Amino acid sequence: MIATTLSEKWITVSFSQLAMILVSAVVVYTAILTYTRIVGLRSFSKMSAADFAMTIATGSLFGSTISSPSPTLFMGMFAIFCVFMGQWTVAKLRMNSSSLAKAVDNQPMLLMAGREILHENMRQANITEEDLYGKLRESNAMNFDQVKAVVFETTGDVSVIHTADDDVSLDQRIFRDVIGSERLFG
Repeated sequence: MIATTLSEKWITVSFSQLAMILVSAVVVYTAILTYTRIVGLRSFSKMSAADFAMTIATGSLFGSTISSPSPTLFMGMFAIFCVFMGQWTVAKLRMNSSSLAKAVDNQPMLLMAGREILHENMRQANITEEDLYGKLRESNAMNFDQVKAVVFETTGDVSVIHTADDDVSLDQRIFRDVIGSERLFG
């Protein structure tokens, strides 16, 4: 008896429940598209920690709103609206306050200066040499001599700057806020 009740709760679903999931999915999805059009594509970028949190929160709220009656459809849409407004507010404030930007954002970190691997920076970023080699392969770097710099970005991405042309020099402005960039120009 208990096993039957549990299996019914975990496996079965009524057509009315499926219909409500469908309606909720369409309504919430439309709301997310509308919010994104109003706030802008920055909502789902990976440029800062706040942007990443926004993406995760929206996905979580979307899933919970459409898959069960709690939170209600209106509550879920309002919660997603609040997340969008919070992300938009933080993005606007970051543009006007470098101290807030530093508090909210991670700072990019140099992992390689030319062919030199910066092991201390890699330890701080929790990146292994195997991770680094994988990123070098992804970027089609053929050998260490082609590598000009490798940067662990604020988003968690790894940028590999490389070229086969030895005459190409790096522009300091591109590396302005990168921890360890003095190794490239010092």
